[in-house]
Amino acid sequence: MAAGLNRRPFRWTTRTVVDRTGGHLREPRRAFGVDPEGHQLYTLRQSRYDALAQDISDWARIAACKGKQLCIIDVGCGIATLLRHLEPKPYFENLVISATDLKVHPWLYRKELFHEFFVGDLLNGYPEILSNSYDVVVCEQVLEHLPEIEVAIATLVRILKPCGKLVVGVPVFLPPLHLIRQYIIPKLDKIFAPHKSRGHEQAFSQFTILRKLKENPNLQLLKVRGFRVISGGLLRPLENFHWWWKLNRRIGELIPAACIEIQAITEKIAAGP
Repeated sequence: MAAGLNRRPFRWTTRTVVDRTGGHLREPRRAFGVDPEGHQLYTLRQSRYDALAQDISDWARIAACKGKQLCIIDVGCGIATLLRHLEPKPYFENLVISATDLKVHPWLYRKELFHEFFVGDLLNGYPEILSNSYDVVVCEQVLEHLPEIEVAIATLVRILKPCGKLVVGVPVFLPPLHLIRQYIIPKLDKIFAPHKSRGHEQAFSQFTILRKLKENPNLQLLKVRGFRVISGGLLRPLENFHWWWKLNRRIGELIPAACIEIQAITEKIAAGP
């Protein structure tokens, strides 16, 4: 991945379009050249999708060299942010992309590009999805919203092919802040903000989420990387600069536990002969 940090994830140029009155309008900025959710060129909040899309494109290239397509599924895809980042990649045509979510989001990006779209709850195990179906299973920013994650992880592993890659992304806290967020903050909310809903049912540290993944005997951990070690607020304008993105990526590679989000890349162990 060190080599990947030397590339610029996109080449951004300012273009203008002419409106009906003859005036010129500047094209809105898109994070990494593709994502309208980011207002800075290298929005760190979206950098995890840029990194993951590059990995999937590399895996698709390897599959293409073997005369195969790469089948992936984005579990809890939301508005299909990952799809946006995958679409301009050189091996996009060698991908067979499916997705799941609780519903079809009204702003879902290009649903027609999905091979299959499953509407359902991950906690129900997706019985309609066959076991050992996908080369890559992505579950990004989902597990923290679930009341319990054991069934979810077992399902993700079940639908993954042997030797396939499972990528799990979650927000993390440095210990013991994850315990404060998990057990103390909800109690304080009941007292001081009874109508407030935070949306997150789980609070992880890097250690606790990796422990949960390692509890599944069919998984082996390949890599952990962090994103957004320093972002937002007064520093947000720096996210327009490639060097700032590169610095955050490097820190995330070295000390992912100190970042706001991590991705754990695991592989499903092939069954013995």
